Amino acid sequence: MSSPPKRVVITGLGVISPLGSSPEALWDGLRAGCSGVGPLSCLPADATPVKYAAEARQFTGEIDNFGPLDKEQKKAIRKGSKMMCRECQMGVAAAQLALADAGLTLGKTDVDRTGISFGSDYMLSAPEEFTEGVRQCLDAEGRFQFARWGGEGLPKMSPLWLLKYLPNMPASHLAIYNDLRGPNNSITLREASANVALGEAMQIILRGSAEAMLVGCTGTRLHPMKTIHAVQHEELADPDAEPVRASRPFDRGRTGMVLGEGAAAIVLEEFSAAQARGATVSGEVLAAASTAVAGRRLLADRRQAMINVLTAVLTTSGLKPEVVGHLHAHGLSTRSCDVEEAQAIQAVFGDRAEPIPVVAAKGNFGNLGAGSGMVELIASLLALKHRQLFPVLNYETPDPECPVSAATNGAAAPGDCFINLSVTPQGQASAALVRRWD
Repeated sequence: MSSPPKRVVITGLGVISPLGSSPEALWDGLRAGCSGVGPLSCLPADATPVKYAAEARQFTGEIDNFGPLDKEQKKAIRKGSKMMCRECQMGVAAAQLALADAGLTLGKTDVDRTGISFGSDYMLSAPEEFTEGVRQCLDAEGRFQFARWGGEGLPKMSPLWLLKYLPNMPASHLAIYNDLRGPNNSITLREASANVALGEAMQIILRGSAEAMLVGCTGTRLHPMKTIHAVQHEELADPDAEPVRASRPFDRGRTGMVLGEGAAAIVLEEFSAAQARGATVSGEVLAAASTAVAGRRLLADRRQAMINVLTAVLTTSGLKPEVVGHLHAHGLSTRSCDVEEAQAIQAVFGDRAEPIPVVAAKGNFGNLGAGSGMVELIASLLALKHRQLFPVLNYETPDPECPVSAATNGAAAPGDCFINLSVTPQGQASAALVRRWD
């Protein structure tokens, strides 16, 4: 007699966001139409032309931000945080909060059957890491002498500086602090990372290599060099705009994206294992997909990439477009990406009798880098729980080039399942399809 197919469920949530550091704070902010965007304070005022951003202001890096921990974990994380950049700290905190929410604390999990799949942006060293070394290599006229760097400058660097900025460090720290010995993987696909990490973890559970997976993403666009990269290569919102009104997904008056920071994590479990330990289930993952599409001249084709992943998750899950309750759009708020995303949504869902409701939490907190996708997935999961959608903040004037049915109030129902969609400027797209658990 064949065994029933395995099911992968969500049993824990953790969030560090510009709207707060808990799922409850995130939901309250979304429902109330609050904005996490304000004057930029984490970078020197003269270091960048960016004047406002979505900072996770409630996250200070203090040990209390990491949730309930036993004595030894507190000691280890307090010591280890000195070797973490802010992205790593946020990622570890969100994951520890998710583990606590799921009840998978130390001594309450099969460590050999619990793994980690964690996503992040590319991580860059802070300029101040090099200050002493550079100063050591200046000549009498204050000019940097490259020939002196190896012998005089490099020795002034902290021997542990690189450990603060490696994108596999969140997963490494978490495995050590929680003694998790299952499969461990790190994903670095910018904004597409969350759904990819989720899909990887789902497949690990389905093939029987683990019973539980800690899945998370952390990211920031608030870094001296990353901010400069964004100014040079991406569409940013008008610097003179009112901060709380600057991020305007799909709105006709949008001028570009808002930079932000954040992290989130969930716990995935094979259903029978979750059931056996009496875990509270908040959703079921039905499918995840990813793709990358570029033209002959290597120009990103974001529209086709998003069509591909939307089609893939529907095909894999066996669901028809008509039954998807809502779509959590990437909603970057740029002139170009929003048009391409709207075209992709129309291509896949345009034949529905009723347009698919669309939400986009970036209206509330801008682009959190790799952290966005996981925060947004949790936001839609909370919408299923509360049986209502949250409005797309700052969506006021429909754009004829973006024919989406944006949620504008809390009256719309979220349905029984949703698709979470993300895409990068390089044409890497990912999606996940999640169903409510009753």
